[in-house]
Amino acid sequence: MKKFWILLITFVSLIPSAFAAKLPDDVQMLLKKTFPAVDIRFDGVIILQDGTVYLPLYPARIKNPEKLTVATTYPDKTPLTKRPDVVVFNNDFVLLKVLVNKDGTKTVKKFDKPPMVIKSGLLPQDMLVPKNLIIPENLKSITGSLTVKIAPEEEIKIPATKIEFKKNTDIKPIKQANMVSVVPQLSDKTLYISTCYSKDIQVVKGESKTPQYALSQKAIPRCIAITPDNKFLFVTTFNSTLVDIISLADDRIIKQIDLTTNGGEIVMDSKNNIAYVSSPDASTIYQISLADMSLKKKIKVNGRCEKLILNDDYLVYVDKLTNKIWSIELGNEYTLKDLGSYPNISKLVYADGKLYLASRTKDRIAVLDYKNQTLLSEFNTIKKPIDMIAYGNNLFVLSAEDNVVQVIDMKSDEPSSTMKLGTGGFSTSISLIPNTSLALVSDVKAGRYSVIDLNRKAVLKTNSLDIPVSNIVIGKNVRKI
Repeated sequence: MKKFWILLITFVSLIPSAFAAKLPDDVQMLLKKTFPAVDIRFDGVIILQDGTVYLPLYPARIKNPEKLTVATTYPDKTPLTKRPDVVVFNNDFVLLKVLVNKDGTKTVKKFDKPPMVIKSGLLPQDMLVPKNLIIPENLKSITGSLTVKIAPEEEIKIPATKIEFKKNTDIKPIKQANMVSVVPQLSDKTLYISTCYSKDIQVVKGESKTPQYALSQKAIPRCIAITPDNKFLFVTTFNSTLVDIISLADDRIIKQIDLTTNGGEIVMDSKNNIAYVSSPDASTIYQISLADMSLKKKIKVNGRCEKLILNDDYLVYVDKLTNKIWSIELGNEYTLKDLGSYPNISKLVYADGKLYLASRTKDRIAVLDYKNQTLLSEFNTIKKPIDMIAYGNNLFVLSAEDNVVQVIDMKSDEPSSTMKLGTGGFSTSISLIPNTSLALVSDVKAGRYSVIDLNRKAVLKTNSLDIPVSNIVIGKNVRKI
């Protein structure tokens, strides 16, 4: 109870600093020394002689350094006399410059990831709000009870990206190709395509050759995953700690989750309505609730986690540095289990109690009994196996070198047949079309993808695209709002 009263008294003592709008004396002195004709208005707004306006941002608690100095500016290292967009003093007091857009609206600097000293600040609550001021959506917390217009989430829908790339033209027709003229299962689908040639996500409707539009990203996507309800895309990008959550109904980033470490692969758990996001750099797997899009847990793991998959109540991954395979028991306080090692694993697949491990450099597949952690079999496979999916009683293995898909009978764990692809390029991934027996095989060089029937074990069609494909995420068409 005593702690409660101490906290309450502390909070009440801080209220006047944000409501009374009196700038700290040392801040006023520094401003007047730098700008002798500065006008510090009664509500705390700062107006320079040339008309530049700064809004003061009060921290929850103002520090008391021996000497007030400028700690940070945006742009970085901009002298105060050059009127930077943002000034952060070493007492955590902040000045936000009012920026005027071409249409006359006013705003302040928009951060993709606002620094905490800014995001946690508060504008004077008796401030006279400048006319036509719009605050970025991710800074709305600084407004408190002020009536200020908040900018809508930034729309990221842009014209389709024109990508110039050298297509592989040495494509030989094969008997299996083009068994059908159209693929009905794709008529109500949207393909979200990533490519190493562009940072934007290309959006292709059905079997269209040309993307309808693109979703702008800050960097090349590292992983894209669609939520089980088909409403949102989760996106991680290279060298970014942010997970972008894109609303497919209006093509906007509705939330960004800062992992504080670089994000990696994404796995969706439809049973528990959870997303798992790996961070190899931090040896961490993050658990995100899909119910409220919030970070729930940080799971520390061994090594640089990659090739992440979910099976029943377990997460399985490979340590990139040691080639060790680890299992995380989700129902047993996230206990780690060592499943052994295998060289240069390109893909893991779990099916019927067995774990299949593909070695890209050895051109081999190992089969483990998951429960007993014993090696059941090991056999040669196609050259450079890059991806695998399990369907029915078969495992489908994609070759990056020979442009073929090998079929493995999972009852005997022996190869049974091979499908030749008609792309003639460099295969990269195989993706199941939800609720169908069909899969799409992407190609990063040919500007084509193959449609294969997993029941018939045959190539149905090879479709052309105006873009190369690294990976394809398949969703149902979404009604736009």
